[in-house]
Amino acid sequence: MTAINKTKWIIDPAHTQVQFKVKHLVISSVTGSFDKFDGGIEASREDFSDAEVWFSADVLSINTNVPDRDAHLKSPDFFDATNHPKLTFKSTGIKKTADEKYKLTGDLTIRGTSRPIGLDVEYGGLMKDPWGNTKVGFELSGKLHRKDYGLSWNAITEAGGLVVSEDVNILIDVELSRQ
Repeated sequence: MTAINKTKWIIDPAHTQVQFKVKHLVISSVTGSFDKFDGGIEASREDFSDAEVWFSADVLSINTNVPDRDAHLKSPDFFDATNHPKLTFKSTGIKKTADEKYKLTGDLTIRGTSRPIGLDVEYGGLMKDPWGNTKVGFELSGKLHRKDYGLSWNAITEAGGLVVSEDVNILIDVELSRQ
């Protein structure tokens, strides 16, 4: 039996954005990001159709450009960063759905709760940078229900609406370097 040679790719943090968007008062959206993260891919096929993906983000790096809101998100009302300093993702499968499009499935763990999640992936291409390093890019998107992960804080407005939507949109633009 021949061993399968896998290529390892590591996230280039200078060219990657990990963002989320959630409705506030049902009338506008708040966008935030995680500024410290790591992860990568291992794949033996050039089209990444057998990719294994892993990722983690430092919860203390959450950034919505409002320090008081960031502090609240780090608190036990939301991420409880003291007890759960990282959120993690580990893939369980990937399926090519069209040219340059995939469905990535895996387990997302937030606040110690792991749940399956599916993400849409668009392949951006492969390129050598000016220093001869091989890079690959992807855009990932998906949605999660925050209460499924214990992020259940909310308040009700005078009109009876929720202050924070229960659905959170995820958008990750990632560039990886071949190792």
